[in-house]
Amino acid sequence: MKDSYMAFSPALHSLPGPDDIKRVELSNGIVVLARPNFNSPSVIISGFLKSGSLFEPDDKLGLAGFTASALMRGTQERDFQSIYESLESVGAGLGFSGGAHTTSFSGRALAEDLDMLFALLAQALRKPVFPGDQIERLRAQILTGLAIRSQDTGEMASLAFDELVYAGHPYGRPEDGNTETIRGISRQDLLDFHHRHYGPAGMVVVVVGGVDPDEAIGRVERALGDWANPDQPAPPALPPVRLLEETLTRNTLIAGKSQSDLVIGAPGPPRRSPDYLAASVGNNILGQFGMFGRIGQVVREQAGLAYYAYSSLGGGLGPGAWYISAGVDPDNVSRAVDLISQEIGHFVSEPVESEELEDTKTHYIGRLPLSLESNAGVAGALLNLERYDLGLDYYRRYADMISSITKDEILAAARTYLDPLRLGISIAGP
Repeated sequence: MKDSYMAFSPALHSLPGPDDIKRVELSNGIVVLARPNFNSPSVIISGFLKSGSLFEPDDKLGLAGFTASALMRGTQERDFQSIYESLESVGAGLGFSGGAHTTSFSGRALAEDLDMLFALLAQALRKPVFPGDQIERLRAQILTGLAIRSQDTGEMASLAFDELVYAGHPYGRPEDGNTETIRGISRQDLLDFHHRHYGPAGMVVVVVGGVDPDEAIGRVERALGDWANPDQPAPPALPPVRLLEETLTRNTLIAGKSQSDLVIGAPGPPRRSPDYLAASVGNNILGQFGMFGRIGQVVREQAGLAYYAYSSLGGGLGPGAWYISAGVDPDNVSRAVDLISQEIGHFVSEPVESEELEDTKTHYIGRLPLSLESNAGVAGALLNLERYDLGLDYYRRYADMISSITKDEILAAARTYLDPLRLGISIAGP
């Protein structure tokens, strides 16, 4: 195994870094990151494997998520009831979820129950049986969720926005599918997807809590170190996003609603993009900081047009969206759209103010230690280090990177991704 571990530092409350994160790549390709916290009796395990919805054909949308949700419905060793009784009897938890690029998992247990947790993780990943009765129950739950989604103005505005700005791109497809595709997915489809796409290549496991790093890595190796899938394909390459040539608007009618939801924006930078942090700091100023930044101040506080209004920046492995969301009275839709578009125009036309930039930098730097106070927070942070290839010293460098961001860098990032004349505008409501 390949080892990139530096001597463990006793400063448990410092930010994670190369001296207290142990990173090992197992012989079958699984990467394990472990960081101890002996002040906690519990342990968090988290991770992902490269089996997301990018692998789905159009007529099987939702297959990756369906498969992930079905992993714990029964394995070769345990049925559904036995799995959950084992977890509940010791207050532990384990769950899986599907995404565009990956299937993710997260579990928690007391350190003394860690072997049981890893045994269940390995069984669910390697030996699910997808029992027919459980699959039909799960299908009914998914279909119920889709029916509820179809009446949710916020969800439907988001779905239509993705279809609009990611036309012809995998990001334009709903990760959880639709009623027709979910009804058409068979048990054999689940078996085939699992057999083909689940395996150790590209898998990452993070262990954080009251366990020695070497012991944690040993447990991962015993549970998953002999796993192999020679047929596991590499993730498909993302095609380029075709940017809008003009502003396009899509309206989704949902009768009987008292609120309309808006999503306005465009594709933004991937997380690994050199201008991502500048865009992130800019987004905080645009529609996050305080009472939702400039967008919240102008649209909600001053004009009184929105129940809520904020901006968000995706930034994953691919070009996640940079967008503004707002919930408004149906009579105020046009005014809200105009005001948001004007604010975007203002944001890309001149640098941010010195005071709001310094306030945002202070906020960014100050919130990092708070986000790492729990084992779960640290586990998520370590997972991001590996997912986005940020380097084990990233959180030690973070404050300096944020402090060095300039007004010009924020303006350049904003102008790269937000064009007031080429926005996607999605409106869902009555």
